[in-house]
Amino acid sequence: MVEQAVVLPQPRRRFSVASLWSGFLSHKWFILAVTGLLGFGIWQGVRVLLGPAIVVDQVKLGRLIETVVASGHVETPYRVEIGSQITGTVEDVLVQQGEKVRNGQPLISLESRELRATMVQAQGAVAQAEARIRQLDELTLPSARAALTQAEATLLNAQQSYDRTAQLERNGYATRASLDDAQKTLDVARAVKRAAEFQVYTASPGGSDYVMAQTQANQARANLDTAESRLGYATITAPRDGVLISRSVERGTVVQPGKALLVLAPAGELQLVLQIDERNLGKISLGQKALASADAYPDRLFPATITYINPGIDISRASVEVKLTVADPPDYLRQDMTVSVDVEVAARDNALTLPLRSVHDVLSGNPWVLGIKDGRAARRAVTIGLHGNSQVEITGGLAAGDVAIPQSSGILTGQRVRPVLQ
Repeated sequence: MVEQAVVLPQPRRRFSVASLWSGFLSHKWFILAVTGLLGFGIWQGVRVLLGPAIVVDQVKLGRLIETVVASGHVETPYRVEIGSQITGTVEDVLVQQGEKVRNGQPLISLESRELRATMVQAQGAVAQAEARIRQLDELTLPSARAALTQAEATLLNAQQSYDRTAQLERNGYATRASLDDAQKTLDVARAVKRAAEFQVYTASPGGSDYVMAQTQANQARANLDTAESRLGYATITAPRDGVLISRSVERGTVVQPGKALLVLAPAGELQLVLQIDERNLGKISLGQKALASADAYPDRLFPATITYINPGIDISRASVEVKLTVADPPDYLRQDMTVSVDVEVAARDNALTLPLRSVHDVLSGNPWVLGIKDGRAARRAVTIGLHGNSQVEITGGLAAGDVAIPQSSGILTGQRVRPVLQ
């Protein structure tokens, strides 16, 4: 008996989600690699066909302010050098560098024993001269007047005696010798009276003795004033309010006239001294306003005004010196502090503005930008007006809404690009 093998039909394999997931997990790295390559190929194709995406700047309407930016330093309009008016030895220095001082405040003390002795001598000479004047008023003049009164009485008596003797001599009762004696007595009395009158005159105001005594008193007072002044010079004081910015003296130093010991920056207005590029000389003028900030305090702005423009040019630096006055200086400003200044030289409303980073050859006579035409970078010549810190005014070549490619993008003329607005 022959047995036959029966072949049963195989059931059809069914694909389930579980089996697909199992297959993906077993070949996941291959699938991810293929997917990445496909994505990269598509991206490269789009990049080649449409160009890279580039952030562009757009021409807009707005207010534009043109400024000239420069750096400089702070200083006072002038500085006062303080020195000694006499030769002497420093006894003490009463202030420190950087200290604020007020007008009349003692700064330096010099040894003054010799000067005090000289003043005492001058005071004695004044007292002596004044005593001489009082002596004339209280003693000499009254005595002279009394002597004059006595001399007048003596003269009157001598005149009467002479008259009697002369009458007797005419009548024959007196001798000629008696008349001569009476005449001599009368002459002596007259001389004594004239001498007494001279004494009164010289002792009176306007007389020679009085004038001499008064002259000596005036000279003594002048010597006293000189001694007092020299004694005052022994204490060197501040000539006005300010800040001491320099000190070159110590205790024991021998000082002489003409040598600066301290330097004072007077309180009040400060000025900013700048060196501005000569190319900007035509943009600045006296009276222009500016905003300044100290490099140590960049966030604190304060106003200033141009008050001086040097008529000459510094040929070595191709710059011009400009000074700005700060009427109300902040407390934190210090002498010789570095500052940055923005001088507003022009302003315009509704100006077509474009960021400076998108304009090529700004300082040349032929500025240009990379615009976009038919999806490709195209060079376009422009004309510019005002220059701001980060914006320029477009006066020709572009209209509001046009775009330009920044210089830092690396895009070349004719390259296909996809513009992206910020």
